[in-house]
Amino acid sequence: MSTVTCGVSVSLDGFVAGRNMTLENPFGDISPMLLTGWQFDEPEKNKAERDALVSAGAYIMGRNMFGPKDLQSDPNWKGWWGDNPPYHAPVFVLSHTEHEPIAMQGGTTFYFVTDGIASAMKQAKEAAGSKDVAVAGGANVINQYLAAGLIDELWLHIAPVTVGRGQRLFKDTPGIRLKPLEARTTDRVTHIKYRILHD
Repeated sequence: MSTVTCGVSVSLDGFVAGRNMTLENPFGDISPMLLTGWQFDEPEKNKAERDALVSAGAYIMGRNMFGPKDLQSDPNWKGWWGDNPPYHAPVFVLSHTEHEPIAMQGGTTFYFVTDGIASAMKQAKEAAGSKDVAVAGGANVINQYLAAGLIDELWLHIAPVTVGRGQRLFKDTPGIRLKPLEARTTDRVTHIKYRILHD
């Protein structure tokens, strides 16, 4: 049976992005390197964690993580992940707008799900088979799945910075109990893998 994971870079004060996300600034009013620099500045030190982020058999993401453009106003736009997104697997995008699937290079296909988080999870599990399903983000989507008790493991990549305001992890989620499984620190990040304890 597959595990549902969520790996996310986060600040010490719990933010995964700033405010005012746009096409030009996907992390809003903060530099993306502030939270994700560990992936690029220390690639060898963090190879295991980098590889884990793209090891799932299927992914779920929110509409804003796919990109901020309105699909109705620009139906030919294919997201801000480039021609060869890193997932190389089916990606189920939660959206209020129906859209035909978008097949990309490398095996990534974006499917747009308009009937909620449970439907996206069901489709992702079917697509992943025996492999894991990863809830990729952003914060709102992660929080919805946490509140619904649908995530098994939470992998936090904690940058030693504070952001102050923006897209907050754990907003409007009930009390969550976690069991630490692994922890490791480099100069740019502390990786903590938790199992979420479901009653």
